[in-house]
Amino acid sequence: MSVLPSGEQWVLRAGDYAATVVSVGGGLRELTYDGRPVLLGYAEDEPAHAGMGQHLFPWPNRVTDGKYTFAGTEQQLALTEPDRRNAIHGLTRWANWLRVDDGSDPAALVIGHRLHGRPGYPHQLDFRLDYRLADGLSVTATATNIGRTDAPYGYGAHPYLTVGRPIDECVLEFGATEWLEVSPERLTPVGLRPVDGSPYEFRAGRPVGSLQIDNAFTGLGGGSWSVSLTDPATGTRSVLTSDTPWMQLYTGEALGRTALAVEPMTCPPDAFASGQDLVVLKPGESHTTSFAVSA
Repeated sequence: MSVLPSGEQWVLRAGDYAATVVSVGGGLRELTYDGRPVLLGYAEDEPAHAGMGQHLFPWPNRVTDGKYTFAGTEQQLALTEPDRRNAIHGLTRWANWLRVDDGSDPAALVIGHRLHGRPGYPHQLDFRLDYRLADGLSVTATATNIGRTDAPYGYGAHPYLTVGRPIDECVLEFGATEWLEVSPERLTPVGLRPVDGSPYEFRAGRPVGSLQIDNAFTGLGGGSWSVSLTDPATGTRSVLTSDTPWMQLYTGEALGRTALAVEPMTCPPDAFASGQDLVVLKPGESHTTSFAVSA
């Protein structure tokens, strides 16, 4: 018996939409509308790369030096971004997830994963991902603290919007009031800056051009926010919406700028160290957030 690099494949269909979810990381391998990619995908015979379609539990983005203090105890996470000496994107991207629904709905899927304590993160959490196709794809992420101690927590996702052409030629539109400056070498937080008057002002929508973005944004309206990428020649558009207080945009240099990573995040980079917008789950408590993607 052979096993695919991304594990088991679960295909969802509804109307003109089709999605493939995989057991490795519980990730989203592809999403199409009427046969065209809405999110940049990867083949079933290759692993996810550049974070494509992955979920980031129990923290998104980076923890500088992998060090933080919680409940009076210093912790050291594995440096999973060794070149920059950071711990990046959580602990479950390469873990195996299991289907926990009965499989009776061809447009829906529920999967779960149990995280046991380990060096740097001595907490026990159950994670659940609810996928549902209708007028687009909705994804709901839930974490429950099943341990006996408080647990620091954050969530993020890493989908790449695409309209089938280089993003330099596409129109980007989103609203935010602040962007997070990071150090050029390690991409660690420097400080928040106003979007107004910066290169990152896209409220009215304009071409991306050659602008490179790999930054977090906040001040997203206090509720649902959206990011859209549009092909001006055809009007083809891909849109991501979410309820998180933060998001990260990345212009995909590692992928030849063929797609735009739009990453909903419940907290900013280095939140384990700074405590900013960090969720603290008490034993038995749960946290839920969601995002949706449509054409």
